[in-house]
Amino acid sequence: MIVKILGSGCANCENLEKATRTALAELSWEATFEHVRDYADIASYGVMRTPGLVVDEQLLLSGRVPTAASVKELLVAHGQ
Repeated sequence: MIVKILGSGCANCENLEKATRTALAELSWEATFEHVRDYADIASYGVMRTPGLVVDEQLLLSGRVPTAASVKELLVAHGQ
């Protein structure tokens, strides 16, 4: 699984990464993390507001920082 955090590297981006890492740990899933900071690349995913979360090239959310529990739900739904 490849997880991409879209954003400038701000506090919200860091919090999204932490929530995602927590959710993955609770699921006992492994992932490779990448950071996408180029605005043209971010826009190519259809993201107008950061942070954004992309898993295996599918945009799961943008514009907010969810809880780890919310990320876990998104990951489980994506994994099915």
